[in-house]
Amino acid sequence: MRYYVGAYASSPNTSGWDPALEKSYYAQLKTLNNVRGLEHPFLGPLHAHDDEWFLANIDPSWDFVFTCVPGIMNALANNPHFGIASDDAKGREEALAFMQKACLAIAKLNQHLGRKAVQAIQVQTAPNRSRASSSAKSLQASLETMLSWDWQGTQIVIEHCDALVPEHPPAKGFLSLEDEIKVLSAINSQQSQPLGIVINWGRSVLETRSTQGAIEHIKQVSAQGLLSGIMFSGVSDRENPFGLWRDSHMPPAKANKDSVGAEHSLMTEQDMHNCLAVADAHALAIVGIKLGIRPVDCPLDKRLAYNRDALAILDRYFT
Repeated sequence: MRYYVGAYASSPNTSGWDPALEKSYYAQLKTLNNVRGLEHPFLGPLHAHDDEWFLANIDPSWDFVFTCVPGIMNALANNPHFGIASDDAKGREEALAFMQKACLAIAKLNQHLGRKAVQAIQVQTAPNRSRASSSAKSLQASLETMLSWDWQGTQIVIEHCDALVPEHPPAKGFLSLEDEIKVLSAINSQQSQPLGIVINWGRSVLETRSTQGAIEHIKQVSAQGLLSGIMFSGVSDRENPFGLWRDSHMPPAKANKDSVGAEHSLMTEQDMHNCLAVADAHALAIVGIKLGIRPVDCPLDKRLAYNRDALAILDRYFT
């Protein structure tokens, strides 16, 4: 089994852009034989800093899953009504224009590699409902528009982010999983290329304040035949360098005495394996990790070690 890595979250470029440093980071990622490819952040252009650098430095055998959440969060900072689920016409139009740029970036990457390299694009159901109005109706209208574009076989999937709930302030505060399931079930009943849902472990745990919440979300989506993948990012219920109940992509807890890990991470090896077990993980299109690193000046070899040891947790489930 091989996995997607949200490498941007553990990049040594924590401020500014140093292409030589990033080149060294990519060179080390290429040594990990169980990496299928990258969960790639989309912010507007193909690469946040330099499209040509990116095309020159990726492994040509890698596959890709785009994630739109970095660009969405940037846009929400300027316009709280931005999002494909927005009930504000301008905010929804801006989000669709952003998604159309993503469609063009996918075509550019596929053309460069000479194949269908982008397997999926993860879209998120912004805006934050504590600041702006959104609905399942608006989401469905946006997705139907997006399906009229040429995605070159790339699957559109919703990455469920924490929904707005009354018990605590949200990190993202996007649509409920129930609304997302309802919309995708309606759309999938009318067209041949099914849309799916990806569960991000940390975001489901943030929403529910329970590690069981990720399992329940996986079960809920699987029961409707919509589960496309699981991405593992951690979270903590204690104050620590990654924050208390923060969507900071905390690495898993230390798995054994020889591995690296994050103290106070709720995401343990057993939790990860439990999720894979209920998901029928061998059939998933997307399985991977996305890890933030603390401290921010952590050296490159340690950054690679966090990714290597998290992937080893996945390997121990699949082998």
